[in-house]
Amino acid sequence: MASEDDDKPQKKVSHEIGQDLSLLSVDELGERIALLKVEIERLDQAMTKKRASKDAANSFFKS
Repeated sequence: MASEDDDKPQKKVSHEIGQDLSLLSVDELGERIALLKVEIERLDQAMTKKRASKDAANSFFKS
């Protein structure tokens, strides 16, 4: 028989910059680190695309 907890939506892991970390377990801290590493990679990719676009525009208008 399913418990009542099965019906509750799973809490999505998120992190707020400056958040109090004292209440988080080691596993939760590891999840936050993994989440932030993925977000850093996503931001790096966006920055790379924007730089390439800017460089292409600069190259076009300088010629």
